[in-house]
Amino acid sequence: MITIQKITSKKEMKQFVKFPFSLYKNNKYWVPPIIKDEVDNFDPKINPVFENAEAHFFLAIKDGIVVGRVAAIINWFEIEKQHIKKMRFGWFDIIDDIEVSKALLNKVKVIGLKHNLEYLEGPVGFNNLDKTGVLIDGFDHIGTMITWYNHPYYKNHLEQLGFVKEKEYLENKFKFEKVDGKYYSRISNIIKKRFELKALDFTKTKDILPYVDEMFEVFNKSYSKLSTFVPISNAQIAFFKKKYISFINPEYIKFVTDKNDKLIAFAIVMPSFSEALQKAKGKLFPFGLFHLLNARKNAKDMIFYLIGVHPEYQNKGVHAIIFQQYQKTFEEKGIVNCIRTPELEDNEAIRRIWENFNPITHKRRRTYKKSIL
Repeated sequence: MITIQKITSKKEMKQFVKFPFSLYKNNKYWVPPIIKDEVDNFDPKINPVFENAEAHFFLAIKDGIVVGRVAAIINWFEIEKQHIKKMRFGWFDIIDDIEVSKALLNKVKVIGLKHNLEYLEGPVGFNNLDKTGVLIDGFDHIGTMITWYNHPYYKNHLEQLGFVKEKEYLENKFKFEKVDGKYYSRISNIIKKRFELKALDFTKTKDILPYVDEMFEVFNKSYSKLSTFVPISNAQIAFFKKKYISFINPEYIKFVTDKNDKLIAFAIVMPSFSEALQKAKGKLFPFGLFHLLNARKNAKDMIFYLIGVHPEYQNKGVHAIIFQQYQKTFEEKGIVNCIRTPELEDNEAIRRIWENFNPITHKRRRTYKKSIL
């Protein structure tokens, strides 16, 4: 018999966070989170995302053993401001037992019905900075710290339960050696002169901080037309600034400003922490932090985390300035592979940005949708 237990204590939340550690034990492609960070992420007293959202967390128990988990998420901005009556679900992990999936997703459905919502969609997080999608192809590639990994049967469970494809995301990678430095140097110089733009590079985090609020203004504007978009609030920006900016190597954050020193484009890349997180096994101490700091300094794979261009400057070649900046930095650091975060398959603008690098699609992931009514 399967019972569904709602999380009501910090001890139970640790169970929720630690369940995938047993589900993916000895799996060389799964990348574990830092347990404390994940627990804090779900704490309304710590994470400002809960200003505009609520979440309910559930564990599935069978014969006294945890066999599944799910987070049922309501984003109130999405519902009240955008009038999208979506019941989100995320952090969805299960053993290969469709009855477990059914029981967990029924709990999500009940919450959606209570709030007169129209459909379920997932796996998704709270907003666009969270992980998204169930992996449907590319199971033999190591995950990243900003994506979920899952067994192949997840897709089958969702489809058997009547869920249908909602959005598909592609993950691509390319060799840094494919970046033509001379080409981007030439184009970059042309674009900078034509539009009176400047490239900003950094060596110190303190020099980046004054631009972070502006960066998220550009982020909100550049992504606002995407169907998945939920704006990032000021409180969330402050949280991101405090938690992440200081850990990102300042040389991997690039900005472009106009003649009035107004930020019009940005990009953030991060060294791959995947292997370091596997070695850390969910803990910063005693050795986890050492592995992460080592990766921060020496990793040869780079994850393109965020890139945004103000709508007034889109389709004007501004990305060439950013690529020239990274070309110089990556060459100095000896970077080998460039890996992109999941991008919507129908996002033609982002596809055009990368097409000159002959990228390889090595993973695909999907969100699934099902009517509640």
